[in-house]
Amino acid sequence: MIGGGAAGLSVAAGAAAFGVPVVLVEHGKMGGDCLNNGCVPSKSLIAAAKHAQAIRRAGAFGLVAAEPVVEGERLKDRISAVIAGIAPHDSVERFTSLGVEVLTETARFVDARTVAAGDRLVRARRFVIATGSSPAIPAIAGLAETPFLTNETLFKLKEVPRHLVVIGAGAMGLEMAQAYSRLGARVTVIESAVALAKEDPELKAIMLDTLRAESIALHQRTTVRSVARSDDGVILRCENESGIFHVNGSDLLLATGRTANHATLDLAAAGIRHDARRIEVAADLRTSNRRVYAIGDAAGGLQFTHAASYHARLVLQQILFRLPAREIRAMIPRVTFTDPELAQAGLTEEEAREKFGSVDIVRYDYSANDRVRTDGLGRGQIKLVIGRRGRILGAGIAGTGAGEMIDIWAFAIANRLTLKSFRDHVAPYPTLSEIGKQAAISYYSPMARHRLVRAAIRILRRFG
Repeated sequence: MIGGGAAGLSVAAGAAAFGVPVVLVEHGKMGGDCLNNGCVPSKSLIAAAKHAQAIRRAGAFGLVAAEPVVEGERLKDRISAVIAGIAPHDSVERFTSLGVEVLTETARFVDARTVAAGDRLVRARRFVIATGSSPAIPAIAGLAETPFLTNETLFKLKEVPRHLVVIGAGAMGLEMAQAYSRLGARVTVIESAVALAKEDPELKAIMLDTLRAESIALHQRTTVRSVARSDDGVILRCENESGIFHVNGSDLLLATGRTANHATLDLAAAGIRHDARRIEVAADLRTSNRRVYAIGDAAGGLQFTHAASYHARLVLQQILFRLPAREIRAMIPRVTFTDPELAQAGLTEEEAREKFGSVDIVRYDYSANDRVRTDGLGRGQIKLVIGRRGRILGAGIAGTGAGEMIDIWAFAIANRLTLKSFRDHVAPYPTLSEIGKQAAISYYSPMARHRLVRAAIRILRRFG
């Protein structure tokens, strides 16, 4: 097992639980990017930002509103404390207690079935590469001479930036943009294409409108021609269809994607095909060397912690039980943890129409939900993509709680359920989960006006 992040730890723990000898090689921090530089610190920061925004909006609930005072050192310490609280679960000590041999070394392949870890040579029947990914650094003139932040340094800040400039309007870029804006920073986001390019335009518009309303400047289809250090921080020379313009900021954050960590593995020695961004894998996650699997961010594709855990299960199924397994990416949900959240499972409307041609679209607005009213929540919508016989092909949600609510729709898609299952179940009142229930009912509501249905009811009424 090469890599001690979410994917690697899941495989190691699973195999050890069945009594299989496991050697885990990790040269960095156990827990990988998610624990130390990604999911955990970013969601901790977002939580603080939500509390700050709640203080500003307290007046809407009959309370005294105020401008929150952010203590940067305490905020940093709180993020560190959250990481420290989770770290023992991913520690060398815990995995050693599970029977895993942990080598704190850098791994490299010697041949098709041997890995060197420091002075140790490890020969194994199967290898799993789960080395994760690192921030992709774009080729921008002047960047090498200009200080910048990535997710690996952002959470070490002791003060909120005066003006944070973010390059990249993907999930991470927009999440951090809104969080720091709510904590008091001025924020500008620059994106070479469009924000959240893979997401449903109708749903993401709800979220982007909120970000703009919170005074976040978003420049789409804009190229950063150069960056340079300035007296106040950084200056960016940008270009879009309107021409050249400059952005001055105190701090620069790069959120321009990820690249796989495999440069030190000497993959060629093991006959493993790869490029600069990923290790090539088949649908069963095997590499071109049949003894070796690559999972999680190392394999490219969906770079989520839950996708890494899913990959780990597929690999364990093959290695331990010799059962075939194939990755089905369409069933893996994704969430952008802005406020409102944006969540998607299965196909978007555009993807479904391209694949199936004719599909039905069901929309239901948050404003019709009583819990939305009691809690004073903002805009939101659920959008369902429905195929033949009511089969659920996709579900997208923009709004508060979208990340929690998408789970049941991902389950439905994975199990090829129809809307009838949602129409017939009972949702507790008052909850946001009723939004999905009402969306399902609305799909069937036209039947109440169908002439044949009404004729049948008239006949049945004659019998008392």
